[in-house]
Amino acid sequence: MKVFVLAPRENWICDRLVSEWYENFPEYSTKDIDKADIIWLLAGWCWQHIHPDYLMNKKVVVTEHHIVPEKFIGSKLQNFYIRDKFVNCYHTPNDKTKKLLHQLTYKDIKTIPYWLNDKFWVPLDRTETRKKLNIPNNDFCIGSFQRDTEGSDLKTPKLEKGPDLFCDYIERIYKDNKNLHILLGGWRRQYVMKRLDDKKIKYTFFEKASLETLRDLYSCCDLYIVGSRHEGGPQAIIEASAMNVPIISTDVGIANKVLSKNCIVDIKKDSYFPSKEDIKICKSNVEKLKIKDVGQEYLKLFESVMCKKH
Repeated sequence: MKVFVLAPRENWICDRLVSEWYENFPEYSTKDIDKADIIWLLAGWCWQHIHPDYLMNKKVVVTEHHIVPEKFIGSKLQNFYIRDKFVNCYHTPNDKTKKLLHQLTYKDIKTIPYWLNDKFWVPLDRTETRKKLNIPNNDFCIGSFQRDTEGSDLKTPKLEKGPDLFCDYIERIYKDNKNLHILLGGWRRQYVMKRLDDKKIKYTFFEKASLETLRDLYSCCDLYIVGSRHEGGPQAIIEASAMNVPIISTDVGIANKVLSKNCIVDIKKDSYFPSKEDIKICKSNVEKLKIKDVGQEYLKLFESVMCKKH
């Protein structure tokens, strides 16, 4: 059995997942689509990059990371149904997306979480990383590393990512803590930066930071916040937990599978700082998602697809 994995070539998380798959499971993988038994559309939105002849004549697995119901209309919904004709099985990282998928297709759906690259996401010395990135030791640093402004105009908030909720939370706690320092990673952060500028809240933006810099940024954080309304993971839940970074999140994606229940909050009204016990629980839960272990679940999925008729 050989799997070809489609990468979006966006220099973003899905590309990283594709690289990690090929690195860790070379004996089951091929970068030559002609030699593949299974085409894994990890970046399902790029499915039209594959010639229809391949999609018709090989097994096809699509990862549906998350669905934003209010956006899943019109041409996007039509595109889903066209692609669905080629699909043998869907994969989703969380049960919330699976529930929505069941309303759209009769095809098999398997839930398997994203994995932890445990060789890379390891705890670092906070003092050293702050020195390295020129972040003052006395600042209370809150991290957010994603993209949350719509690309169409670079000012409209991408509401599924919750940048408005994140900023509301920051503004609320800033009233009692003027020593806040917001660490922003990723790209398309214009909405958040404008909100922070308007309130004169200190921030540092590391646009499209390298993976090594991103790891250092996590290490600098006193708190990481996931304020999304819809998510597949996000990967930040896995990465922050693995690095012993205090994290809180809305109840999205895989949050309830990884985080201590105390760390899942309604950020519209609640404020919470994780305890040492919370951090320990998050770390323990994420250790179950090491890539070599979770990868076996993906292999079982592919093997089951191979056993079924197209």
